Amino acid sequence: MLVIESRRHHRCTACDRGPLKHVVLESGSPRCLDCSDLGHLVFLPRGDTALTRRARAGSSLSAVVVRFNRRRRRYERQGVFVEERALAAAEAACLADGEARARRRARDAERRAAEDVRFTAAMAQEILRLFPRCPAARARDIAEHASVRGSGRVGRSAAGRALDEAAVTAAVRASVRHLDTEYDALLMARVPHNRARARVAAAIDAVLASWAPEEVPSRVSERLPPAA
Repeated sequence: MLVIESRRHHRCTACDRGPLKHVVLESGSPRCLDCSDLGHLVFLPRGDTALTRRARAGSSLSAVVVRFNRRRRRYERQGVFVEERALAAAEAACLADGEARARRRARDAERRAAEDVRFTAAMAQEILRLFPRCPAARARDIAEHASVRGSGRVGRSAAGRALDEAAVTAAVRASVRHLDTEYDALLMARVPHNRARARVAAAIDAVLASWAPEEVPSRVSERLPPAA
């Protein structure tokens, strides 16, 4: 079941109660929780995955609460409505094994940190393979920035984690764009993104060319002197 956390001043079409913070749409009409037979449930905000999972499992009736994010143009989960007895039982269960779960979270955090260190080092090595004249410190900085977990940057994409050449090059280009060109200043001057990128494209290409492998000059075959 779905409950909407409303931003508008809805009134229940059944009992005329309002304005309503939470509404249930029935045949397209807003109804309050009581008229939807959900008024006896209690709200559990999002944030504690274990508590939410246990509360929903122990509740014979539950409803997911969502709210529309105007900037992202989508509904996002805010929490759940569950039975009070189920929430109390879930809280007791979480308290009982809280220490064990805390230790597990700490181990998982250490494991992820070690994985991130290895991945960042591998990406820095791949950057130096593609751009051997790039300063080593700069390659490391690019890799660290692009591979931050949860950042959504190119280093955390599927191609980035696979060290795909195009993804690694895109990370290098992004770094050069922001640090070695006037791109950020153009954005601050309200120049549209596509126009700003077009204006700095040549400067980016010049930096990448200076970091690329040196061209090996073609060998000229030596001619033997004529026979005497």
